[in-house]
Amino acid sequence: MLRLFLALLLGFVLAGNPAMATPEPHFTTRLAEGDFSVREYPALIVAEVSVTGDRSTAAGQGFRLLAAYIFGGNTRKASIAMNAPVIQQPAGSAKIAMTAPVLQSGEGKNWTVRFVMPEGSTLENLPRPNNPRVHLRALAPTRMGVVRFSGLVWPSTIAARTKALERFIQQHNLKTIGPPAIAQYNPPWTLWFMRRNEVMIPIAP
Repeated sequence: MLRLFLALLLGFVLAGNPAMATPEPHFTTRLAEGDFSVREYPALIVAEVSVTGDRSTAAGQGFRLLAAYIFGGNTRKASIAMNAPVIQQPAGSAKIAMTAPVLQSGEGKNWTVRFVMPEGSTLENLPRPNNPRVHLRALAPTRMGVVRFSGLVWPSTIAARTKALERFIQQHNLKTIGPPAIAQYNPPWTLWFMRRNEVMIPIAP
């Protein structure tokens, strides 16, 4: 446990250091207006786990299970590079492709939490998780409507940003195809006004 804690601590320190930033997924911006944008993400490989609880509890539990996998809890005892984001969405909802914050969507008790695997990963070249709760999955290319904001992620903030993003999507005659998700890019000790967050909604191509 101490080794895992130190590895997590190192990962968060690197994530908070601009000179050694955590990798994020590549995407193409198709539209940008202030804090709003439309992005296209390529196919991605993720490690995911299903957890139960409120949004915050589920995110923490899912993160710990997935962190154990990338820090050696796999058939090769190999370390896998930390990417941002962590992705969280209601279990059973539409797939969301991403690679670089904590991404979290909806309200409820059943959640899927995901880590995006490093660029170049495939289902064949990644080591198998030791924990049967952790699964590797391929996600199809995805187009996302996104709104960026800073500060703490409160339920009221999520609701307001989601409504604003839905209006942006409607104004541009785009069609949503899945639930909203929350993307969080910073370690937990980052000062609130320096935190980067996003609400993301998958939209039709």
